[in-house]
Amino acid sequence: MIMHGIEKELAPYKKILIDHPLYKRIHAVEDIRLFMEQHVFAVWDFMSLVKKLQVELTCTQLPWRPSAHPTAGRLINEIVWGEETDLNKDGEIMSHFEMYLQSMEEVGANTAPIKDFIAQLDQGTAIEELIASASLPDYVSDFMSFTFSTIKENKLHIIAAVFTFGREDLIPDMFIEMVKNLRNEGVSLHHLIYYLDRHIEVDGDEHGPMALKMMEELCEGDPIKIQEAIEAAKKALEMRILLWDGILSQLPSTVLI
Repeated sequence: MIMHGIEKELAPYKKILIDHPLYKRIHAVEDIRLFMEQHVFAVWDFMSLVKKLQVELTCTQLPWRPSAHPTAGRLINEIVWGEETDLNKDGEIMSHFEMYLQSMEEVGANTAPIKDFIAQLDQGTAIEELIASASLPDYVSDFMSFTFSTIKENKLHIIAAVFTFGREDLIPDMFIEMVKNLRNEGVSLHHLIYYLDRHIEVDGDEHGPMALKMMEELCEGDPIKIQEAIEAAKKALEMRILLWDGILSQLPSTVLI
């Protein structure tokens, strides 16, 4: 019942995203390239939400101690297993992020900016400093800044709400619309279609329901936590809408379907 109430409050935001004109505008290869070159940063920062939940809900230190949230811990471990070590189209083990990079290379999208971004992290640049200094559109930088400010706030029910309602629960609906339009155009994008289909299958049938169960456990029926989760989820959806608006404004194709 708690999750039903939250989802009801978020329904108007989800409808805006599901009906967003961006999906119908992505039908030329140039559109796909630009979309992927900017969206890849959201694909990447998603994993930090996932790993933060794993760090907090399971024991990743030595000596090991049992988790205070065993049910939520199991759920997040299963999600991490799928996101970090799935099988790509050719049966090779890789993360969904790496599958996305593979898909970008297939369509000729530029992967240098995201690879350089990660390389600077490897050299010790703080994430906040890197986001501020990177040559990225404001709507991409703002999206990532929101993700990492949520992580830094360190409230599990809020992080889980952003993960569940702003990212995980939303992915199947968004990507179903995109797949429809790509297929209708008859574009041959084998790795990208596999990536999207995989997300629809895993997130819709497995990860999405798991994330909802995790939310139930972390909110603990507390009205304050539930309201904080709702507000965080609304903000996450607003940030996604702004990201989609920004990418739409930059698409090279001017042909409307």
